[in-house]
Amino acid sequence: MHAPPPPPPQLQKRSLSLYGHRTSIALEAEFWQVLETMARAEQLALAAFIARLDRHRPPEQTLASLLRLTALRFALNQAPSAPV
Repeated sequence: MHAPPPPPPQLQKRSLSLYGHRTSIALEAEFWQVLETMARAEQLALAAFIARLDRHRPPEQTLASLLRLTALRFALNQAPSAPV
């Protein structure tokens, strides 16, 4: 007998002001945690950190995708290397 699958992750929607305009971004809590850690390390408010990332975002990429990939790359770089 199989255990039921875990519930899907819940998205947390946050409203930020980017370039003087309010925008909402929905990400899983874990991504927000990593982005907050990254912003603190840069001594930036989260909105300022996201705006800086957004300035270099390719037009075909969504902001949510950019933020998830940025957080993932950071987390992978922080993880200890697995033995080969």
